[in-house]
Amino acid sequence: MVKSLASPPHRLVLFLQQSSVEWCSSIWLDTLKEIDPTFRRTIIVISKFDNRLKEFTERWEVDTFLSASGYLGDNIHPFFVALPKDHGTISNEEFRRQICQVDIDVLRHLRENVKGGFNEEKYVSCIGFSCLKKYLESELQKRYKEAAPATLALLEQRCTEVSMNLTRLDSKLQAASDVSQLRRSAMLHAASICTNLNALLDGAADPAPEIWGKTTEEEQIHSGIGSWPGINMPVKPANSSLKLYGGAAFERVMHEFRCATYSLECPQVSREKVANILLAHAGRRGSSRLTEAAVAIARAAARSWLAPLIDTACDRLAFVLQNLFDLAMERNRNNDSQYHQNFEDMDSYVGFLAALRCSYYKFVKELSKQCKQIVRHHLDSVTSPYSHICYDDDFFSGVGSVANSTCRFNHFTGVTSFDLADSGSALEEAQENLPPKDQHHMTPPINKGNDSKEVLRESQLTVPETPSPDLPSDIHGGKKKDNGIPNDGGPRKRHARMAAYTSRNHHNSMIGADDMASKSGSSYSTICAISAQYFAKMREVLIERNAPSALNSGFLTPCRERLFLALGFELFAVSDNKFMGMFVLPGAVDGIQNERHSLLKRQKILLSCLNEFKNISRAL
Repeated sequence: MVKSLASPPHRLVLFLQQSSVEWCSSIWLDTLKEIDPTFRRTIIVISKFDNRLKEFTERWEVDTFLSASGYLGDNIHPFFVALPKDHGTISNEEFRRQICQVDIDVLRHLRENVKGGFNEEKYVSCIGFSCLKKYLESELQKRYKEAAPATLALLEQRCTEVSMNLTRLDSKLQAASDVSQLRRSAMLHAASICTNLNALLDGAADPAPEIWGKTTEEEQIHSGIGSWPGINMPVKPANSSLKLYGGAAFERVMHEFRCATYSLECPQVSREKVANILLAHAGRRGSSRLTEAAVAIARAAARSWLAPLIDTACDRLAFVLQNLFDLAMERNRNNDSQYHQNFEDMDSYVGFLAALRCSYYKFVKELSKQCKQIVRHHLDSVTSPYSHICYDDDFFSGVGSVANSTCRFNHFTGVTSFDLADSGSALEEAQENLPPKDQHHMTPPINKGNDSKEVLRESQLTVPETPSPDLPSDIHGGKKKDNGIPNDGGPRKRHARMAAYTSRNHHNSMIGADDMASKSGSSYSTICAISAQYFAKMREVLIERNAPSALNSGFLTPCRERLFLALGFELFAVSDNKFMGMFVLPGAVDGIQNERHSLLKRQKILLSCLNEFKNISRAL
């Protein structure tokens, strides 16, 4: 406590110590050196000096004690005082007379009872209570003169501040009774905030981005959202280390969303899921089963993996917009102070500012909710069974090119022709159902005893059909044998042509995908490859065509066109009682009046001190 009171540099320190204490054993002297090392503002007083006089017989003993034995330095001289022995009930005048008598007795003793006396030229001004009193008065007068200009300025400043506070309270009391004026001021303040918000979205560098901006990592930490869902590696968009805000931060989040989406590959699907989807489609779709199964897998993957990224992007963009409120407030204060506008100061109305902030946050939150619904609607459209994305010719030409490097493993369209397990070969399993090439092993042995061939009856003879002149000579496109019968390849090839014709009628582009399956060594790997390309196509359409325009029109356009209308409808389209509830709490008027009365008392005291100090300054 002593250190805290003595530490301010404008205070004088009076150090009092008894004469019986030696300088070498003084504990408080070390503490004093910590507070005032140079003793520039310290006055050292040695009390009960008359008790030490009997110990002095030689001059050098007195001079050594008066010089403090070198513990204080050559330029520091303490004061040595003694008080009267009689502490009875005496008057002030008598006590002053006794003090003067004690000072005279001490000097007489040093001059007469000490051999050689003492160095009066050096130490006589430090002995006696009267010398201490004279020094203190001169020191205080000197410091008063030095501090008088600053003290007068400080008193005048305090008086001015009190007058300004009184004016502010008077305006508050007047505003509490004038609702229309308060509405006007509040609407002007809200309009100014909206204008500054739009300026920040359009691009601004005021206030300083180095202080108010945020990097990508800081946005993730402060928003509490963290990393992008489903992506293990960190996403570093362009300018991620720069401190941005407003429209620049909005565009950076958009680019980060695009980078995060493209870094997401089509997730792996278990063989069980592929089997459940593929085998179900095989019974209903016929030759297009692989394509439909791959599309179904890609749609499910796009819905489950892209939807969380959409929600995260909307939340991040909403955080960027919410962060602009404080910047708009700071920008509004700077503009008001720069252009000296006469708008009423609304910073003191904490309730109104809190309501304005809540309304703005509610508006941004509603925009985020709507944008999530809009972009999810685009996602549903892209992944819809009726979407044309999965049936573009240029896309399926790319899918078919992958199949050119694979080998055909199956000619059958049945469920048992697909191998989705890890072990075994679909080629071997499919060949088990094919008839062997050597038909002799499948026919019974011919009786060798019957060497002559059985003569065919007339009903068993085949007569070549005479071609019609109206039809082409080879309607099946086959080659003729020597006997004139067209070779159409038998029932197996006719069945294959009919299946291909049916597949083309379903959709021309399905052939490339199913041909890929027929040439693949595994249905599982084939479907995964096709699904990955479908997934990439859906992702590209969503990110490049739909999402950017939806997010920009869903966030930025309402902020530019409907923000002030939404805030005004919620804050000002209310009754006077509800509106005044944001400014004046119950009992607030009484509190303002009490504060005004206390300020009036303080103003009176300060004016009195100012006038008195002016008079003292003139007398110094």
